[in-house]
Amino acid sequence: MTNKKEKNNELMIYDKQSLQAVDQIRKAITKKHKSVSNQTTPKPYVRRYSGLEYVELGYMRDVVDKEYPGWSWKIIKTETLGSEAFMVHGRLKWYDEGIWREGDMTAAHRIQKKRGTNEFVDVGNDVKAANTDCIKKAFNMYLNICDDVYKNQVEDFKLSDEQKDEIIETAAKVDSDRHSEIVELVNDQVIHIGNYKSSLAKLKREAGL
Repeated sequence: MTNKKEKNNELMIYDKQSLQAVDQIRKAITKKHKSVSNQTTPKPYVRRYSGLEYVELGYMRDVVDKEYPGWSWKIIKTETLGSEAFMVHGRLKWYDEGIWREGDMTAAHRIQKKRGTNEFVDVGNDVKAANTDCIKKAFNMYLNICDDVYKNQVEDFKLSDEQKDEIIETAAKVDSDRHSEIVELVNDQVIHIGNYKSSLAKLKREAGL
């Protein structure tokens, strides 16, 4: 028995054996990711900064090397968001129980300035931090690395729909560029419960509210 499916005007035919092989791969991937997700991150590798827990890249990379050998990371695009943040768009590629898979991720890191001035502290370090944040987010989202640290944190620090609407609408009152920037920062959870009030207050000052 065969199943037929049209895709992009091409007729694709799957026999029973092929469907069984696909199902076995799917189950293997599900089992593998569940196993990785259930791993406990050793306490010495869990850090805390400004009320948020995080795991250093070195530990996460070691786990990826062990669980998904052959992975690679490619920077697709970088962008400066005004003088406030630096954004990285990266692509993770990994071998997952018999098949190659890819997933894109973006992350932004605030550009640090000396207090009371517009002088940058260390732009090179900010660029490096943006790439580090991006690859760590990809490791967690696609490979389930350190889920015990980041999964719970996402729920705890996630903005409500009302908060998202308020800060995005306020940004729109500044200008279109600021609006686009804030939408991206909200979607990437760079703006979260921990920094929501201060971010909103800053936007209101910029908008003259």
